[in-house]
Amino acid sequence: MDENKKQEIPIFFAVDDGYIPFLAVTIQSIIDNSSENYLYNLRILYTNISKENMSKINKLAKNNINIEFVNLNYYIDRIKDKLYTRDYYSKSTYFRLFLPNLYPQYDKILYLDSDLVLLDDVAKLYNINIKNALVGATTEETVSLTPEFRDYAERIIGVSYYKNYFNAGVLLMNLKELREFGFQEKFLYLLEKNIYSVAQDQDYLNRMCKGRVKYINPMWNKSPIPRKNINVNKIKLIHYTLARKPWYNDAVIYSEYFWNYAKKTEFYDEILEIKKNYTQEQIKEDQEKNKKLVELAEFEVQCVGYDRKPRSYSRIKNSLSNLRKKNVLIKQSEDRLAILDEIARLEKEGKFDVDAENDPPTIPIMPGEVDYLNEKLTSKLKTTVANTIGLGFLKELLRKNQLMIKEINGLENIDNLTSGAIFTCNHFNPFDVFAVETAFRSSNKKRKTLYKVIREGNYTNFPGFYGYLFRNSNTLPLATSPKAMEEFIRAVEKILSDNEYILIYPEQSLWWNYKKPKPLKSGAYRFAAKNNVPVVPIFITMKNSDKIGDDGFPILEYYINIDKPIYPDENLSVKENTENMKAKNFEVWKSIYENFYNIPLEYTTVKEEAGEKK
Repeated sequence: MDENKKQEIPIFFAVDDGYIPFLAVTIQSIIDNSSENYLYNLRILYTNISKENMSKINKLAKNNINIEFVNLNYYIDRIKDKLYTRDYYSKSTYFRLFLPNLYPQYDKILYLDSDLVLLDDVAKLYNINIKNALVGATTEETVSLTPEFRDYAERIIGVSYYKNYFNAGVLLMNLKELREFGFQEKFLYLLEKNIYSVAQDQDYLNRMCKGRVKYINPMWNKSPIPRKNINVNKIKLIHYTLARKPWYNDAVIYSEYFWNYAKKTEFYDEILEIKKNYTQEQIKEDQEKNKKLVELAEFEVQCVGYDRKPRSYSRIKNSLSNLRKKNVLIKQSEDRLAILDEIARLEKEGKFDVDAENDPPTIPIMPGEVDYLNEKLTSKLKTTVANTIGLGFLKELLRKNQLMIKEINGLENIDNLTSGAIFTCNHFNPFDVFAVETAFRSSNKKRKTLYKVIREGNYTNFPGFYGYLFRNSNTLPLATSPKAMEEFIRAVEKILSDNEYILIYPEQSLWWNYKKPKPLKSGAYRFAAKNNVPVVPIFITMKNSDKIGDDGFPILEYYINIDKPIYPDENLSVKENTENMKAKNFEVWKSIYENFYNIPLEYTTVKEEAGEKK
């Protein structure tokens, strides 16, 4: 067959000098299972490989096997200090994250770790159709089998289900879609905001690619973990993950495949020497590292909302011990008290639009990324599923008295609407949206849709179950990108013209259990004025119940107060209507607050007079 007509199989590796012997074994396994019908182009990304080792690897090249070394020193220097590593990881593990921009000539490539062997033609793996998914990958076996890792995957990384957390050592990368997604820019942004210290680059990949992964046959990435009912003859790729390295430990299953290929390489004697010099004490240290990794995952889960930087293992161990000794309610109560102190500080300083709790880091929304109007079939299906799950979750909250709605007043003010409308509500708890949803579904408009405006980071980067609802339950995420924001505005206009409803929190910030109305931002009222629809002001007041929540505080009973719609004045400009409607909304909230609590609305804000704070 003419070599120019052969299908190219582009395969990428990322290694340093220490892993070259094992890379040689991986390449040998590719060669032994290759087909003359394909041209296998192997590129090895590196920052420190000796010329001698390069020469040895280049000897493996064949007529249908090309090998090229790619020096990434120039590329990695600018961010190397931000790339966290631990144990046997090196910074080269991050190299795969730059491939979409490094190789614009490719639409799809295959990335492989260097601690694996092929038992079948790798071209079959490459030719799997992943359609418009960002990556094709297999579920991470270790995560599926370890409860602490399951929690970490769902609560810290934010995958909807732990079995959706994938292993990034065998990766079909859709470079075309990744470029359109703005993958590298988002990774560098997230790198500035958050550090994942359990699986490092794999965690970043799972965070950024969630929802756009094609899951492939797990036999293309089988770890040496004993499992029942595994037909060894069906295994196509063995991946010696974590400390399960046959060149260190005789007890690793499937190690015979590694040694069969190793014997054919120039590095065989060197690998034997590595194994000979690897002591039982070092094997025990590896096992201990695995245990500590589980503890790290457990600690990260315990510290959601904490400033999550890489932590020392001794600190993790001590912290976990302290958590287990303490009553959890006391710890959580202390957290809540700290938030109340922060709210008091923000009120005193007049910073009403600043959240009192740390938000998840924001990954900017790219134009075309959000299907605001659910025009795609996949979006419709996801929304249907999310709304069904959300309603079930709401029923459970109400059944368990985790959300207590005592009264809903003013339903007629929703029932009598004859056009689309903007609903506004005070924002004091992540569950207050469920309170508004409950009120809405108690009206005669329950067959209509209540869309919810959310912040950008809650859509792109909020973890776990709540993140899933944020992305799929009729939400309208704001965007920092002007073009993406244009799409948001067009969606708002279409929703209101279709006589549907949008909930906006005009205070902008969330202050936990804060009872007072805060100064309002103009956005909600500008949308109402421009689209000639009313604002329906909702203000939720609260009383302590006789039940204590998991945070050590009384669960609050909610009184949902829905006031008369505020309509734009046809004689006023959009700007004038915006300010007029905003002022009226605040007066309504103020009146409800003062009548319910029977106290005047006063803030502790310290005002500046004559250049000095009083």
